[in-house]
Amino acid sequence: MHRRLPTALALTMASYCAGLASAAAPEAPRAGAGMQTVGRFEIDRTEVTLGAFREFARATGFVSQAERDGGGSTFEGGWVRRTGWTWQSPFGRPGSDREPAVHLRFDEAQAFCRWAGKRLPTDAEWMEAAYTERRPKPPAGFVTGRRYPFPTGESPAGANCAEGCGMTPTVLAEPRQVTSRGRGHAAVGSTPAGVNGLHEMAANVWEWTDDGGPGAERPTRGGSWWYGTAQMHHEHLQSKPRDTAVVYIGFRCARSLP
Repeated sequence: MHRRLPTALALTMASYCAGLASAAAPEAPRAGAGMQTVGRFEIDRTEVTLGAFREFARATGFVSQAERDGGGSTFEGGWVRRTGWTWQSPFGRPGSDREPAVHLRFDEAQAFCRWAGKRLPTDAEWMEAAYTERRPKPPAGFVTGRRYPFPTGESPAGANCAEGCGMTPTVLAEPRQVTSRGRGHAAVGSTPAGVNGLHEMAANVWEWTDDGGPGAERPTRGGSWWYGTAQMHHEHLQSKPRDTAVVYIGFRCARSLP
C-alpha cells in the first residue's frame, strides 16, 4: 500500500526543505524554551503537537499525502486505509491541539522541523537523549552519565504503552470502538518526564529519526501505544518505509548547538 510521493508533492517537499516557507516561519525559540540541551544539541521536550503542526500548515498551505489519499493507515492483519484519519483528525474526528501530530511521512516531519528552524534528530542523538542522562543536576531517580534501559528510567512505568506501563489517561474514551489494540495516544506532555527531562520518548507514538542513509527506510524509535514494553527498550531497533503515514508514528525536532 505504500506508494512513493507523487512528483508534485515531492517538489513541494523539496521546496519546504530548501526554505521556501522560511519567511512565514516563527522565530527560532530561545535556547531552553521547550527544548532540552543534551551535549552538543538540543531536542524538543515533547513530541510535536497537532496545534503546532496546524500553524505550519496554515503558514505554508501544506497538505499531507495522507490527506490526499483519503486517510492514513493501521495494521489490522494487513495494512488498512482508515478513511478520514489524518494529522488533523488522528482517529477520524478532529483532534485537540495537545495531541501528537501523526499520519505524517518522514519527509513531511522533516519539512515541519526545517520550517521551525530545526531538523529531525539523528538516530544517534535520539538514542543519546532517550537513554543517557546528561543533566548535571538531575532530579531524584536519575544519575548523571548513567544509561537507562528505558526512556522512563530503570522501568517502563509511567509510559503510555499497550501493557506493562500502567494506565495513562488517553484521548480515546472507548478505544475498542476505534482501534483493534492499544488505547490510543495520550496528550503530549501528560506522562512523567523521563531521562533528560523529556516526555513521551517512551511509547505514546513512535518517533522518526534520521540515520542519514540513502535508502527508503528510516528508523522509528521509542515504541508506541500500539505495543508493550519491549519496543521501548534501548536494544530495540525498528525502521519503516519513509513514506509510511500511520496513527502511531509522530516526531520531535532537534537543533545543533555551536
